[in-house]
Amino acid sequence: MRMKTKLYASAVGLATTGALVLTTGGSASGHGYTDLPISRQKLCQNGSVSNCGAIQWEPQSVEGPKGFPASGPADGRICSANNTGFAQLDAPKTPSGTAWPTTKVTGGQNYTFRWQFTAMHATSDFKYYITKPGWNQNHNLARSDLNLTPFLTVPYNGQRPPSTLSHSGVLPSGLSGHHVIVAVWTVADTANAFYACSDVTF
Repeated sequence: MRMKTKLYASAVGLATTGALVLTTGGSASGHGYTDLPISRQKLCQNGSVSNCGAIQWEPQSVEGPKGFPASGPADGRICSANNTGFAQLDAPKTPSGTAWPTTKVTGGQNYTFRWQFTAMHATSDFKYYITKPGWNQNHNLARSDLNLTPFLTVPYNGQRPPSTLSHSGVLPSGLSGHHVIVAVWTVADTANAFYACSDVTF
């Protein structure tokens, strides 16, 4: 649309945005999560953040209603996708009371985002949102904290992704300090999507 930073990548990773698709073998029952930049659920699963509850065993299961931001998870429950069992993901600090670990990124630079899948659902698209300058870091993430126009959209046209999928796009410029990227994987043939919140530092 109008935003200079809104990018489109083809489902096969063709190159208008330098998108690329990587595959690795193996799959199991489950769904998916992001590990570049590392998501809160993956930080819980790999032990970087402790006392996370059930999400530490199933980082791929942050599934909720699709249609974000017009619908989808409620404000304050975006990072857990409305799953009360994963409420630790919504809190502005880890269960230990410390800041969520962040990934260093640079605005205006290309970044490769990566998903890991344990079930390869037919996919509508992937969208990436980010918090606005001056967002409220002291409460659970709400739509009012986010730029509700995705800075990267990757159409997937109903295809099924491989077990690992990477695509590249330019991070928004003009941001500094701590921000949260909300990655949304929209499933084509169900009413749901998968959500992943990643804390980054510009």
